[in-house]
Amino acid sequence: MYLLINTLVAFISIYNTLLIIRVLLTWFPNIDWYNQPFAALSQITDPYLNLFRSIIPPLGGMDFSPILAFIALSLVGDLLRSLTSLPFVQGF
Repeated sequence: MYLLINTLVAFISIYNTLLIIRVLLTWFPNIDWYNQPFAALSQITDPYLNLFRSIIPPLGGMDFSPILAFIALSLVGDLLRSLTSLPFVQGF
């Protein structure tokens, strides 16, 4: 159980880094999202971001959905990290 939770925490950390890269790259309008490696990054991150884009549509040309996506990912990561300190998880 402990190994599974730590693996999920590591995955969330890597995914968070990919989201940061994705958001930073949107500041460059000349990037062609159909060429590699940008297409792969888009395919990995856009399904998760689209969940939040349906909640918060772009306002005035600004997409605020990544903020909510980062908050949700951070909360899940913190919850999983707190589970690793529980005695019943460490015993497995």
